[in-house]
Amino acid sequence: MLEIKSIDAYYGETKVLWNISLNVRQGELLAIIGPNGAGKTTIMRTIMGLLTPKKGTIFYEGERIDHLPSYNIVKKGIALVPEGRRLFPKLTVLENLEIGNYLKNIRPFRQDLLKQTFEFFPIIVERKNQEAQTLSGGESQMLAIARALMSKPKLLLLDEPSLGLAPNLVTSLFQTIKKLNKHGLTIIIVEQHVSQVLEMADRAYLLENGSIILEDSGNKMLDNEHVKKAYLGL
Repeated sequence: MLEIKSIDAYYGETKVLWNISLNVRQGELLAIIGPNGAGKTTIMRTIMGLLTPKKGTIFYEGERIDHLPSYNIVKKGIALVPEGRRLFPKLTVLENLEIGNYLKNIRPFRQDLLKQTFEFFPIIVERKNQEAQTLSGGESQMLAIARALMSKPKLLLLDEPSLGLAPNLVTSLFQTIKKLNKHGLTIIIVEQHVSQVLEMADRAYLLENGSIILEDSGNKMLDNEHVKKAYLGL
């Protein structure tokens, strides 16, 4: 579904990604793990067109997308839930959701998408007329994911969705992510809760110092000695 081939990415003169190649198959839940500063968010930003690679290519459903503007990438069916959620705090929950549905080709599906989103996130229904800034951390993250779903994506990018959440909320959030995946949504997730994300991931990549050093199934990655020592404290 998505194939990244040998990309290098920079912030100014600083090289952040080194010869990155990865792919995600339709229906998969793919995890990208690694330490802070390894370049995980940069991969997500590059897929989304927020950063243009200086070398390499990105193909989505057989079409090259690495030089397209972000709004065209959203039109093709990719949505990003950024680290930190990036909600519009003074707008209501419903208004935030409607902003996720701004593309002309998606607007006719607004009511169906709202209904589907409310089924996945019932807490959002109860809060729909509140300002986004009044939500708890867990509710804010649910809204951020719900807003992305309003663009009717086929591929969802989740960047550190559990950041700042209490452990019980992390478990609930991951259950919702698994549910979305089981309903056919392809997902790439960047996550610091390594053991939990590997348990639910079909496959995973380990990124260190801007390079991929390991790729395997989620279960096999959990048994890898380097992963156990560096990320699981075992």
